[in-house]
Amino acid sequence: MPLLCLFFSLASPAQAERITVFAAASLRGVLEDIAKLSPQEVILSFGGSGTMARQVAAGAPADVIVLASPLWMGWLAEQGVAGASTPRNVARNTLVVIGPAGATPLDGPDDLAPRLNGNRLAMGQRDAVPAGAYAQTWLRAAGLWDDLSTHLAETDNVRAALALVARGETPLGVVYATDAAAEPGVSVLYEVPAPLSGPITYPAAALTATGAPFLSLLDSAQARAVFARHGFRAP
Repeated sequence: MPLLCLFFSLASPAQAERITVFAAASLRGVLEDIAKLSPQEVILSFGGSGTMARQVAAGAPADVIVLASPLWMGWLAEQGVAGASTPRNVARNTLVVIGPAGATPLDGPDDLAPRLNGNRLAMGQRDAVPAGAYAQTWLRAAGLWDDLSTHLAETDNVRAALALVARGETPLGVVYATDAAAEPGVSVLYEVPAPLSGPITYPAAALTATGAPFLSLLDSAQARAVFARHGFRAP
Protein backbone atom coordinates (compact mmCIF):
# COMPACT_ATOMS: atom_id res chain seq x y z
CA MET A 1 0.00 0.00 0.00
CA PRO A 2 2.73 2.57 0.79
CA LEU A 3 4.30 1.87 -2.61
CA LEU A 4 0.97 2.43 -4.33
CA CYS A 5 0.51 5.76 -2.55
CA LEU A 6 4.01 6.79 -3.56
CA PHE A 7 3.25 5.95 -7.20
CA PHE A 8 0.20 8.20 -7.27
CA SER A 9 2.00 11.05 -5.52
CA LEU A 10 4.72 10.92 -8.18
CA ALA A 11 2.29 10.56 -11.10
CA SER A 12 -0.07 13.41 -10.23
CA PRO A 13 2.31 16.36 -10.85
CA ALA A 14 3.25 15.01 -14.30
CA GLN A 15 -0.40 14.67 -15.25
CA ALA A 16 -1.10 18.20 -14.03
CA GLU A 17 1.52 19.59 -16.41
CA ARG A 18 -0.27 18.29 -19.49
CA ILE A 19 -1.96 20.97 -21.59
CA THR A 20 -4.89 19.92 -23.77
CA VAL A 21 -5.45 22.14 -26.79
CA PHE A 22 -8.52 22.07 -29.05
CA ALA A 23 -7.84 23.78 -32.38
CA ALA A 24 -9.14 24.45 -35.89
CA ALA A 25 -8.05 21.84 -38.42
CA SER A 26 -6.19 24.44 -40.50
CA LEU A 27 -3.72 24.85 -37.62
CA ARG A 28 -2.57 21.22 -37.54
CA GLY A 29 0.99 21.62 -38.83
CA VAL A 30 1.82 24.93 -37.19
CA LEU A 31 0.53 24.02 -33.73
CA GLU A 32 2.38 20.72 -33.83
CA ASP A 33 5.59 22.71 -34.33
CA ILE A 34 4.73 25.30 -31.67
CA ALA A 35 3.90 22.54 -29.18
CA LYS A 36 7.50 21.36 -29.46
CA LEU A 37 8.59 24.69 -27.97
CA SER A 38 6.56 24.11 -24.80
CA PRO A 39 8.35 22.74 -21.71
CA GLN A 40 5.07 21.03 -20.82
CA GLU A 41 3.46 18.12 -22.64
CA VAL A 42 0.84 19.37 -25.09
CA ILE A 43 -2.04 17.19 -26.28
CA LEU A 44 -3.51 18.51 -29.52
CA SER A 45 -6.99 17.80 -30.88
CA PHE A 46 -8.07 19.18 -34.27
CA GLY A 47 -11.39 19.59 -36.06
CA GLY A 48 -13.77 22.14 -37.50
CA SER A 49 -14.04 25.24 -35.34
CA GLY A 50 -17.76 24.69 -34.79
CA THR A 51 -17.14 21.10 -33.71
CA MET A 52 -14.36 22.11 -31.32
CA ALA A 53 -16.44 24.93 -29.83
CA ARG A 54 -19.47 22.71 -29.29
CA GLN A 55 -17.36 20.03 -27.60
CA VAL A 56 -15.89 22.59 -25.20
CA ALA A 57 -19.33 24.03 -24.45
CA ALA A 58 -20.51 20.49 -23.69
CA GLY A 59 -17.75 20.08 -21.11
CA ALA A 60 -14.82 18.57 -23.03
CA PRO A 61 -11.65 19.02 -20.92
CA ALA A 62 -9.68 21.58 -22.95
CA ASP A 63 -7.15 23.97 -21.41
CA VAL A 64 -6.75 26.11 -24.54
CA ILE A 65 -8.91 26.59 -27.61
CA VAL A 66 -7.76 28.16 -30.90
CA LEU A 67 -10.43 28.76 -33.53
CA ALA A 68 -10.52 30.08 -37.07
CA SER A 69 -13.37 32.50 -36.38
CA PRO A 70 -14.14 35.12 -33.73
CA LEU A 71 -17.82 34.26 -34.17
CA TRP A 72 -17.36 30.81 -32.65
CA MET A 73 -15.23 32.26 -29.86
CA GLY A 74 -18.00 34.77 -29.18
CA TRP A 75 -20.51 31.92 -29.11
CA LEU A 76 -18.38 30.15 -26.47
CA ALA A 77 -18.36 33.33 -24.39
CA GLU A 78 -22.16 33.47 -24.66
CA GLN A 79 -22.28 29.91 -23.33
CA GLY A 80 -20.42 31.09 -20.24
CA VAL A 81 -17.16 29.23 -20.96
CA ALA A 82 -14.47 30.72 -18.71
CA GLY A 83 -11.73 32.52 -20.65
CA ALA A 84 -13.57 32.69 -23.97
CA SER A 85 -14.57 36.31 -23.38
CA THR A 86 -10.93 37.48 -23.37
CA PRO A 87 -9.27 35.84 -26.41
CA ARG A 88 -6.09 36.91 -28.17
CA ASN A 89 -5.72 36.92 -31.95
CA VAL A 90 -2.61 34.89 -32.74
CA ALA A 91 -2.59 34.78 -36.57
CA ARG A 92 -4.34 35.73 -39.81
CA ASN A 93 -4.94 33.89 -43.08
CA THR A 94 -6.27 34.35 -46.61
CA LEU A 95 -8.63 32.36 -48.82
CA VAL A 96 -7.67 30.74 -52.15
CA VAL A 97 -9.21 28.62 -54.87
CA ILE A 98 -7.27 25.43 -55.52
CA GLY A 99 -7.19 22.82 -58.27
CA PRO A 100 -5.05 19.80 -59.09
CA ALA A 101 -1.29 20.39 -59.15
CA GLY A 102 -0.31 22.09 -62.38
CA ALA A 103 -3.84 23.24 -63.29
CA THR A 104 -4.21 26.48 -65.24
CA PRO A 105 -4.92 29.52 -63.01
CA LEU A 106 -8.36 31.12 -63.08
CA ASP A 107 -8.63 34.62 -64.53
CA GLY A 108 -11.29 35.49 -61.98
CA PRO A 109 -14.31 34.18 -60.08
CA ASP A 110 -16.42 34.08 -63.25
CA ASP A 111 -14.23 31.18 -64.40
CA LEU A 112 -15.40 28.99 -61.51
CA ALA A 113 -18.60 27.62 -63.08
CA PRO A 114 -17.04 26.83 -66.49
CA ARG A 115 -14.08 25.10 -64.82
CA LEU A 116 -16.40 23.07 -62.57
CA ASN A 117 -18.35 21.98 -65.66
CA GLY A 118 -21.20 20.63 -63.54
CA ASN A 119 -18.94 19.10 -60.88
CA ARG A 120 -18.74 20.18 -57.23
CA LEU A 121 -16.76 22.88 -55.46
CA ALA A 122 -15.15 21.59 -52.23
CA MET A 123 -15.39 23.83 -49.17
CA GLY A 124 -16.07 23.62 -45.45
CA GLN A 125 -19.63 23.44 -44.20
CA ARG A 126 -20.83 27.03 -44.21
CA ASP A 127 -22.69 26.73 -40.88
CA ALA A 128 -19.90 25.08 -38.85
CA VAL A 129 -16.56 25.56 -40.57
CA PRO A 130 -15.20 29.14 -40.76
CA ALA A 131 -13.46 28.52 -44.10
CA GLY A 132 -16.86 27.57 -45.50
CA ALA A 133 -18.49 30.67 -44.04
CA TYR A 134 -15.73 32.87 -45.48
CA ALA A 135 -16.14 31.14 -48.87
CA GLN A 136 -19.88 31.78 -48.81
CA THR A 137 -19.29 35.46 -48.00
CA TRP A 138 -16.93 35.74 -50.96
CA LEU A 139 -19.21 33.90 -53.40
CA ARG A 140 -22.13 36.12 -52.39
CA ALA A 141 -19.99 39.25 -52.87
CA ALA A 142 -18.91 37.96 -56.30
CA GLY A 143 -22.54 37.33 -57.28
CA LEU A 144 -21.97 33.59 -57.74
CA TRP A 145 -23.68 32.06 -54.71
CA ASP A 146 -27.08 31.41 -56.28
CA ASP A 147 -25.52 29.55 -59.21
CA LEU A 148 -22.93 27.56 -57.24
CA SER A 149 -24.77 26.79 -53.98
CA THR A 150 -26.24 23.63 -55.53
CA HIS A 151 -22.82 22.46 -56.72
CA LEU A 152 -20.96 22.21 -53.42
CA ALA A 153 -19.11 19.39 -51.66
CA GLU A 154 -19.23 20.65 -48.05
CA THR A 155 -16.90 19.01 -45.53
CA ASP A 156 -16.56 18.79 -41.74
CA ASN A 157 -13.29 20.76 -41.81
CA VAL A 158 -11.16 22.65 -44.30
CA ARG A 159 -8.47 19.96 -44.51
CA ALA A 160 -11.11 17.52 -45.75
CA ALA A 161 -11.99 19.94 -48.56
CA LEU A 162 -8.29 20.16 -49.39
CA ALA A 163 -8.09 16.35 -49.56
CA LEU A 164 -11.02 16.11 -51.98
CA VAL A 165 -9.15 18.23 -54.50
CA ALA A 166 -5.78 16.55 -53.88
CA ARG A 167 -7.37 13.14 -54.55
CA GLY A 168 -9.09 14.38 -57.70
CA GLU A 169 -12.59 13.85 -56.32
CA THR A 170 -13.54 17.46 -57.03
CA PRO A 171 -11.92 19.77 -59.61
CA LEU A 172 -11.83 22.89 -57.43
CA GLY A 173 -11.92 23.85 -53.75
CA VAL A 174 -11.86 26.91 -51.52
CA VAL A 175 -9.39 26.64 -48.64
CA TYR A 176 -6.94 28.75 -46.70
CA ALA A 177 -3.67 29.73 -48.37
CA THR A 178 -1.75 27.89 -45.64
CA ASP A 179 -3.64 24.65 -46.38
CA ALA A 180 -2.78 24.88 -50.05
CA ALA A 181 0.89 25.46 -49.22
CA ALA A 182 0.94 22.28 -47.12
CA GLU A 183 -0.40 20.00 -49.89
CA PRO A 184 1.82 19.31 -52.94
CA GLY A 185 -1.11 17.69 -54.73
CA VAL A 186 -2.85 21.02 -55.38
CA SER A 187 -2.08 24.39 -56.95
CA VAL A 188 -3.44 27.82 -56.08
CA LEU A 189 -5.54 29.00 -59.03
CA TYR A 190 -6.94 32.24 -57.59
CA GLU A 191 -6.37 34.37 -54.50
CA VAL A 192 -9.58 35.71 -52.99
CA PRO A 193 -9.37 39.45 -52.23
CA ALA A 194 -9.44 39.88 -48.44
CA PRO A 195 -12.16 42.58 -48.51
CA LEU A 196 -14.55 40.11 -50.17
CA SER A 197 -14.05 37.24 -47.72
CA GLY A 198 -13.81 39.37 -44.60
CA PRO A 199 -10.83 39.34 -42.22
CA ILE A 200 -9.71 35.80 -41.35
CA THR A 201 -8.32 35.75 -37.82
CA TYR A 202 -7.47 33.04 -35.28
CA PRO A 203 -8.55 33.88 -31.71
CA ALA A 204 -7.09 31.79 -28.89
CA ALA A 205 -8.19 31.56 -25.26
CA ALA A 206 -6.92 29.86 -22.12
CA LEU A 207 -9.88 28.08 -20.54
CA THR A 208 -7.98 26.97 -17.41
CA ALA A 209 -4.99 28.15 -15.42
CA THR A 210 -3.08 25.17 -16.79
CA GLY A 211 -3.53 26.53 -20.32
CA ALA A 212 -2.24 30.04 -19.58
CA PRO A 213 1.45 29.27 -20.35
CA PHE A 214 0.57 27.85 -23.78
CA LEU A 215 -1.56 30.90 -24.62
CA SER A 216 1.44 33.09 -23.72
CA LEU A 217 3.61 30.90 -25.96
CA LEU A 218 1.20 31.35 -28.88
CA ASP A 219 1.53 35.12 -28.45
CA SER A 220 5.35 35.06 -28.32
CA ALA A 221 7.94 36.06 -30.92
CA GLN A 222 9.01 32.41 -31.15
CA ALA A 223 5.52 31.29 -32.10
CA ARG A 224 5.05 34.13 -34.57
CA ALA A 225 8.16 32.96 -36.40
CA VAL A 226 6.65 29.48 -36.65
CA PHE A 227 3.33 30.89 -37.84
CA ALA A 228 5.18 32.89 -40.51
CA ARG A 229 7.12 29.82 -41.62
CA HIS A 230 3.82 28.05 -42.23
CA GLY A 231 2.47 30.98 -44.25
CA PHE A 232 0.25 32.62 -41.61
CA ARG A 233 0.23 36.38 -41.25
CA ALA A 234 0.84 38.30 -38.05
CA PRO A 235 -2.26 39.18 -35.99
